[in-house]
Amino acid sequence: MIHWHLKQASRCLTKGGILAYPTEAIYGLGCDPLNGEAVARLLTLKQRSWQKGLILIAADFAQVEAYLEPLSTTLQHRVFPTWPGPVTWLLPAKPQVPLWLRGLSSQLAVRVTAHLQTVALCQQWGGAIVSTSANLSGKPAAQTALQVRRIFAQQVDYILTGPVGGRTRPSEIRDALTDTVLRV
Repeated sequence: MIHWHLKQASRCLTKGGILAYPTEAIYGLGCDPLNGEAVARLLTLKQRSWQKGLILIAADFAQVEAYLEPLSTTLQHRVFPTWPGPVTWLLPAKPQVPLWLRGLSSQLAVRVTAHLQTVALCQQWGGAIVSTSANLSGKPAAQTALQVRRIFAQQVDYILTGPVGGRTRPSEIRDALTDTVLRV
């Protein structure tokens, strides 16, 4: 049964849909990161500016590597020990990465998740997906499928139900170049 739901979620992404899914602490909203129309719809839904950029979530580093400049040994030693896990890193993006993903930054926020259902989702999809909190900008994020339905009603195309991980806060965000924590 779970496999069927993952296939449905993957079909949603393929069709340019907006997907809600559980992550380490909250439900996320996602879409195909290279589908500009889907990303624009997601940002409108959240009432969020494109200038902030978005996070890509992946099952493994290979799923985000094509978006990034090659990592120096120093960056590899800084980033890789934290993955898979609830740490999102800002890493140097390739110049061709769409502005709708990186916003006004030359870096891209990426995370290799340890949330097993989200790992399975990214594996089924075959790549990284957008991962932004399931909320209206500035409001509390949904922690259940029911909360997603209450916030977004029929505006989300598919909800992949399941438990969120055991974290009480969204992923930590760190800048890999400066080794500073931007969100605890």
